[in-house]
Amino acid sequence: MTTDVDVLIVGAGVSGIGAAYYLQTLRPGTSYAILEARAALGGTWDLFRYPGIRSDSDLNTFGYEFKPWVNEKSIADAGAILDYLAETARENGIDRHIRYHHKVLAASWSSADARWTVEIERTDTGERLTSRCRWLFSGAGYYRYDQGYRPHFDGEERFKGRLVHPQEWPEDLDYTGRRVVVIGSGATAVTLVPAMADRAAHVTMLQRTPTYVLPIPSRDRLAIRLRKIFGDRLGYALTRRKNILRQRLVWEFCRRYPQAARRFIRKLNVKQLPEGYPVDVHFNPPYDPWDQRLCAVTDADLFKAIRKGQVTVVTDRIRTFTETGIMLESGAHLDADIVVTATGLNLQAFGGIPLTVDGRKVRLADTVAFKGVMLSGVPNFAFAVGYTNSSWTLKVGLVCEHFCRLLAYMEQKGCTKCCPVVPDPAMPTRPLLDFGAGYVRRSIAELPRQGLAEPWHMSMAYASDIKLLRRGPVEDRNLRFS
Repeated sequence: MTTDVDVLIVGAGVSGIGAAYYLQTLRPGTSYAILEARAALGGTWDLFRYPGIRSDSDLNTFGYEFKPWVNEKSIADAGAILDYLAETARENGIDRHIRYHHKVLAASWSSADARWTVEIERTDTGERLTSRCRWLFSGAGYYRYDQGYRPHFDGEERFKGRLVHPQEWPEDLDYTGRRVVVIGSGATAVTLVPAMADRAAHVTMLQRTPTYVLPIPSRDRLAIRLRKIFGDRLGYALTRRKNILRQRLVWEFCRRYPQAARRFIRKLNVKQLPEGYPVDVHFNPPYDPWDQRLCAVTDADLFKAIRKGQVTVVTDRIRTFTETGIMLESGAHLDADIVVTATGLNLQAFGGIPLTVDGRKVRLADTVAFKGVMLSGVPNFAFAVGYTNSSWTLKVGLVCEHFCRLLAYMEQKGCTKCCPVVPDPAMPTRPLLDFGAGYVRRSIAELPRQGLAEPWHMSMAYASDIKLLRRGPVEDRNLRFS
């Protein structure tokens, strides 16, 4: 039996470390621990090891509001992000609260005890532990960490080369001088392809459907100047405000004027690609901008590799694998020594932890998100899920602030239990993530729902969330305290 704590945080990634900081800063008397199934902090940024792994959000907004990002590259690789997270944890003593190799197997709430009982497995020893807490906070995001999405391809067992998924990148994979085919067109593919191009004999990006691809600079020159003039903290704050506004304006422009946005993105692509390149074949998605997340390529590296002849983009469908590569429906054959299946990720809400409330199993699809912080019918449980149309961490910071305000309110009122209750069982709902990406569509039936209006609406607007989570009252007629 491990020591009881007030708050048990699941996951030592961006969300979990952020939650710990806000707890010990805004609620210094609140005890907490972080349970991390892996051997290191960092979450996604420690898990993925494929070449070129980096953020697609600028670190002036993806970084924490309380800790300036001072690296000159605002679009950073995983190593720099991990260093930033480790430094944050070390500087604030958060690292002393992390329990590595602690995988949460299940959590059950008892109203009689006003406690969660959490079952834990030590992944290094196999030992089983139990911990109790007043609040359970999920900082596990929504990706499944033990496996990515990997469809089966006809004839793939015949392929004599190596078949690799980016989420399980082998340390011994040497692609120097090899012919590489990367299947996919999302954020992982457009990162991998140019990163492999210099060493591989040739890289082919095989896509079924094109994606919107935007070139962005890895360095924010204005951010660098602002830090030199005003210092790290104020310069970072000013850059952060600038970039939050820019992100929102780009998103709103794309949603309000999709045809104009499509023409603008196409113009940027034409400028970066060789003269006469079939842009409308390989960079002309059948959907509007921001129906799915836009893909960013830093310093136009993908386009540069195409211009150099190191990379070829093929838009086609796979008929079958052969011993030496992939046969396409068009009849063309792609020779390959290595095939990388950048086919996407699987979603898994809250780390896949089974929740039980007073002996009743919680079916997530029957719950509704409250303020994007809690779930209907699940007491003393909070979670952090970031934005899909902006930097993840912007939302996480506001969620953690509101969570700390909620704890303070409960202490003031002498309450030990807090639970959102849907006012009407027939209340209209929609998917939690109203987003067209394939990984969302595949898992949408297993995720919680959201309502059509506050406080049941899962806001994707930072300005709205400031009003709701930072400035709005904690009390709500849909929130039951006891």
